[in-house]
Amino acid sequence: MNANNPCIEIADVVAGYGDFMILNQLSFQAARGRITLLLGPNGAGKSTVLKTLFGLLKVRHGRIRLEGQDITRATPRDLLTKHGVAFVPQGRNLFGQLSVLENLELGGITLGMKDTHERIPEVLELFPRVKERLRSAASSLSGGEQKQLEIGRALLLRPRVLLIDEPSIGLSPIVVQDVFRLLRKLADEKGVTVLMVEQNVRSALKLADDAIALESGRMVLHKPASELLADPDIERLFLGRGHAAVEEP
Repeated sequence: MNANNPCIEIADVVAGYGDFMILNQLSFQAARGRITLLLGPNGAGKSTVLKTLFGLLKVRHGRIRLEGQDITRATPRDLLTKHGVAFVPQGRNLFGQLSVLENLELGGITLGMKDTHERIPEVLELFPRVKERLRSAASSLSGGEQKQLEIGRALLLRPRVLLIDEPSIGLSPIVVQDVFRLLRKLADEKGVTVLMVEQNVRSALKLADDAIALESGRMVLHKPASELLADPDIERLFLGRGHAAVEEP
């Protein structure tokens, strides 16, 4: 990572759920226009990092900066509309009975209908299969199509930063590779900074530029992803045994 070109800077952050703190004076930087992978066993704080960055969890101590600007107290709405941060959480987060088009329209609600409709075609060009199902109910799409729709909805706002949590859950290997290729394209061609949590460690390391390992809410390692990929014990070292897809509340 180029330390002189950070996009995200987390400094001594403490955050969690209620009185239970998961991030324990966490500090790290993520470089602009690169894909950074968060690794660690259950409870290490990976999903909590994304939720805290997106303003869903309160920072109890420390600071978060985006492109040098303090966003520690920013709300999710402000992060979306003013700072260009989008979040694709775990699981399915669509309005199942609404059509693909209606889900996209809701994703761009802060833009206004005119701008949303102008941007929808550019998003659909990234997802040909979703484009074919524009009038179908979101619930009728396959798991892979639904995940692509969720990502497409986030991209409507043309984010500078994309936070994405476990994108491969429930998807076939072929669809996972399609999603990963899209993330690589966003970083390489659009300059989007991607911060990702992913259970498929080896595939994710092949995709990522940088990797950060967490343990008990602290950073314990930050290296180029290619270096970690060469370690034959990567799953044991950074996931532990019995890793499950769902990490934190």
